[in-house]
Amino acid sequence: MIVLDANLLLYAYDEAFAEHARARTWLEDVFSGEEPVGLPWQTVSAFLRIHTDPRLPGGRFTMDEAVRLVDQWMMLPQVQLLAPGEHHWSEFRRMLVEGTVRGPMTTDAALATLTIECGGVLYTNDRDFARFPGLRWVNPLLES
Repeated sequence: MIVLDANLLLYAYDEAFAEHARARTWLEDVFSGEEPVGLPWQTVSAFLRIHTDPRLPGGRFTMDEAVRLVDQWMMLPQVQLLAPGEHHWSEFRRMLVEGTVRGPMTTDAALATLTIECGGVLYTNDRDFARFPGLRWVNPLLES
């Protein structure tokens, strides 16, 4: 399963980012493919929070536009929302401690935990995920 980090969604929908074209092409391929795609709640809420914030530069969506976009993703047969499972806390605790997490990295630890729980691979442009033991992750923007 492909698990999406918010940064790839942000790049794909904001032309101001240098990574926009590569991220957009990659995301279109993912959403038109057959491999299962997991959207963690953290990813969805981060996308909505950042892409609708009028204080940030660049083209921002209204909340209605952003919600309709997420609805379109959710209608794709291979896309599913990911939520923590029964053993989330014990794995999350391990990510926090073994990943030597502090402050804002807590959200990354939760995303890493969710990815491990679902047996997926996290797709992200954030190298900080290398700190989490047992997490499989890929930066699709570096692939040729």
